[in-house]
Amino acid sequence: MFNLTLELKLKPTVAQIAVFEDWLEQCRKVYNSALKERSYWYNSRKCQINYCSKSSEYIIPADGPLPTYSSQCKALTTYRKTSPALLRVNAALLQQTRLRLEKSFVIMWEQSHGFPRLKKKGALRSFNEPQLGTTFHQGNRFKLPVIGCIKFWQDRPISQGAIVKQARVVRRSTGWYIMLTLQWDVSIPDTIPHGNSVGIDIGLTNFVATSNGRLIKRTTFFSEAERKLKLLQKRFTRKKIVSNNRKRAAGKVALLHEYVANCRKDWHRKLSHQICDDAGMVFVEDLNLVEPKAAMLGKHCSNARFGQLFNILEQTCFKRGVYFQKVDAKKTSEISPNCLKETGKKELSERVHSCHHCAYTTDRDVAAAQVVLKRGLAAVGHTVKMLACK
Repeated sequence: MFNLTLELKLKPTVAQIAVFEDWLEQCRKVYNSALKERSYWYNSRKCQINYCSKSSEYIIPADGPLPTYSSQCKALTTYRKTSPALLRVNAALLQQTRLRLEKSFVIMWEQSHGFPRLKKKGALRSFNEPQLGTTFHQGNRFKLPVIGCIKFWQDRPISQGAIVKQARVVRRSTGWYIMLTLQWDVSIPDTIPHGNSVGIDIGLTNFVATSNGRLIKRTTFFSEAERKLKLLQKRFTRKKIVSNNRKRAAGKVALLHEYVANCRKDWHRKLSHQICDDAGMVFVEDLNLVEPKAAMLGKHCSNARFGQLFNILEQTCFKRGVYFQKVDAKKTSEISPNCLKETGKKELSERVHSCHHCAYTTDRDVAAAQVVLKRGLAAVGHTVKMLACK
């Protein structure tokens, strides 16, 4: 199976926007009610058996089962028959909301994330439509359950022969969008290593450094918009709470954030194509991109979006038939790419790599990219010396 996500902008009417807003609000309430039910069960088990808590009590029987996805969906089906507000919403859509909560708990257990939080009004910005008919696409319209036909901007043709498995409607500051999950029943062979090879090192001084000596500075999209963002946020905080002026001010802040995000994403796509122009193999570091966001340079790391660059680069390599692989990132800046010996840890202010064993001198980031390249070639079986990481 081969899956592809296609993003298109919708042109809903005023009545359809009202329906979308009502669906998002009902999904938010269903999400919060299911989360409260689970949190109450967990909190009722926190207190020790020999005394009661002083802060709050959760009167739940000791033999009460843990609320699960299946049990909550059954309860939702029963409660939906008595709620006129929930009857207006597609039943499959509400079940997808419960499934989203279940995935949040799975991520909490497997990846050690925090406990899921309640969503405030307006925080839920998307919903899934898993059940789509055979006549879903009709010209320049999509036919959604309950709502009916809705127009969209067809800026690109929809691939023929694909099955639309799911549609995700998303609300943004610039309008409503739909994410189509297309599926083909085909088997695509993996890309084999071939052609020229390029190693890539990322950083904040030089956003991208390649093994052939190319240095690319980081973007200034956020820095240029930061002054205007500060002004808009100040105006937002001074507006009266629960007022139309506050909503309009919040919309201006969201528009600026989306503009910066779109500029950054567009630049990442163009950069990924530039990297793949003369390369048959691309190697990058397998970094932990979560920890740097909490460090001293967390703001700049979050603005750089290294993870987004790697995802876009991997997609571009797949489309253009370029081999892509991540390699070990340990001590890439402490090893000389010429003699493969350790040169010691460098300070951030040291921007030149100089090996005291072989006298090899080059830019620090370029040297790290060359080490990444040699590790990548070693991983795919080329005749190079393996690097020992202690």
